[in-house]
Amino acid sequence: MEQVVAAKLDPTFLDEVVSKFRTDKNPADLYNCLACGMCSAGCPFNGVHDNADPRKFIRQVVLGMREEVLSSVFIWACTMCGRCTMQCPMNVDVAGMVRTVRGNFGLRAPGFLQDVVDAQIRTGNQMEVTTEEYLETLEWMEEELQQEVGDPNAKIPVDKEGAQYLFMWDPREIKYYPQDVQSIAKIMWAAGADWTVSSRHWDATHYALFSGDDEASTIMVRRTMEEFERLKVKEVIITECGHAVRAQRWGRKVWLGADYPVRSFLQLMAEWIKEGRIKLDPTKNPERVTFHDPCNLVRKEGIVEEPRYCLKNAVMDFVEMWPNREYNYCCGGGGGLLAMGKEIYPYRMAKGKLKAEQIKATGAKIVVTPCHNCYDQLTDIIKYYKLDCKVRHVHHLVSNALILPGSKEREA
Repeated sequence: MEQVVAAKLDPTFLDEVVSKFRTDKNPADLYNCLACGMCSAGCPFNGVHDNADPRKFIRQVVLGMREEVLSSVFIWACTMCGRCTMQCPMNVDVAGMVRTVRGNFGLRAPGFLQDVVDAQIRTGNQMEVTTEEYLETLEWMEEELQQEVGDPNAKIPVDKEGAQYLFMWDPREIKYYPQDVQSIAKIMWAAGADWTVSSRHWDATHYALFSGDDEASTIMVRRTMEEFERLKVKEVIITECGHAVRAQRWGRKVWLGADYPVRSFLQLMAEWIKEGRIKLDPTKNPERVTFHDPCNLVRKEGIVEEPRYCLKNAVMDFVEMWPNREYNYCCGGGGGLLAMGKEIYPYRMAKGKLKAEQIKATGAKIVVTPCHNCYDQLTDIIKYYKLDCKVRHVHHLVSNALILPGSKEREA
């Protein structure tokens, strides 16, 4: 048992954490801990690997064990998934506490997490894509879209003022997965959407949400608000990225005190399917599909049924993992762990074993997740645990199942 040396305790430490805590709730909720252990009972990774006991971390903070907290591996091994807070009878935000400690006490994350934040502040996007490269990619995908749908007027509008929707990307879509741009634009075209993208600040991602850098977070979210105002759009739509949706929706209130409309693309697709604005042929996606719930999207933002509605209309064979929805297990790559390099990789794969077992039990050939961090972590899990399946986003299956306007099916 670890000894606690009373002379080394700092009674001001918890007060300092509370004073630096950024939230849309009451920071003083951190004082409510009962030391009951429900957080540790609720954490699916407690016991899966070392340094995964949230109760121990909270007690160290409450007791004023500053040195132990600031040198703890837990603050970097924790994915901040929020499952512990969901079980807490006093609603103590453990993930928020972890983020606060990460970003306000002179610490630097393992790996390249802070480098990603710095790159986005410096260049406008985390992948350091130049404006020329970005616009060329959009033009290229616009040409591919026109060829696919047979409409020379199909567009990916840039800087269109007064549009209904301002769509914001994940830079992975621009740099590594440009076909995702075409897939999303195809859905927009089929729905007859009035949309645009920005030529200036188009990156919805937000690794400062993970590093705890509130100054950088404020800059990033302000850029989105500035584009919302500059282009005079009615609503901001975020691509399939769990932490980006969380940062843009929750963050606009926390860092800016603003409340302009922000939704996930999942919500928009589900709305269009319900309205009959886009029609789908599920026979185009015959393989068994399961769904991984991203923590930031589902547990923290409550976007639970919309992606399921899209999939149930887009595929022939949909099965749930167990547990699912807000009780689903974190994939193990959240909280910035994907950007923390070799030091944290063993923790990622240890967490990933639970997810691998979930996936295998479904018999699914396609694992769908509306989050790029989850996408990359699930891809690593599938390779590491030798699973026979592949990862896709929701829009991939919706786009593939589209009955295009002008086709015989649509006319019927």
